[in-house]
Amino acid sequence: MAHVIFYEKPGCQNNAQQKALLAEAGHKVNARNLLTEPWKPDALRAFFGPRPVAEWFNRAAPRIKSGEVIPETLGEMETLALMIADPLLIRRPLIQVGNRREAGFDVDILEQWIGLSIPEQREGKSKLDDWESCTRPAHAKGCAVKK
Repeated sequence: MAHVIFYEKPGCQNNAQQKALLAEAGHKVNARNLLTEPWKPDALRAFFGPRPVAEWFNRAAPRIKSGEVIPETLGEMETLALMIADPLLIRRPLIQVGNRREAGFDVDILEQWIGLSIPEQREGKSKLDDWESCTRPAHAKGCAVKK
């Protein structure tokens, strides 16, 4: 069992399903509000590891969908400043166990890291499905609503 610090957007259905999977696997989940956390650049940067900057973003964020923010054109410092000013841009969830931090809900990483067993079918999703993207079209816009 791991003590998982789970930074989420409250009310996000996917984050709720992700937390449930972690709890079912026997982990203690400490949910925190990603949108109101007082982020500092170094603390936020630690969640992204060696990933390219473009992979740090929540692709459903309104500013990305509108074309106002183009992740592929940004550097680290500019990205961190944008994310601190507008946390909806941050890929979620952010997960911390001990000193290790990860961005997103990658089933394979979580299985190897802390142990996570996903049933073949669960609420219309399989183990192979994308557990990060909102699958409810009517909800996708709501996923991007601030606080």
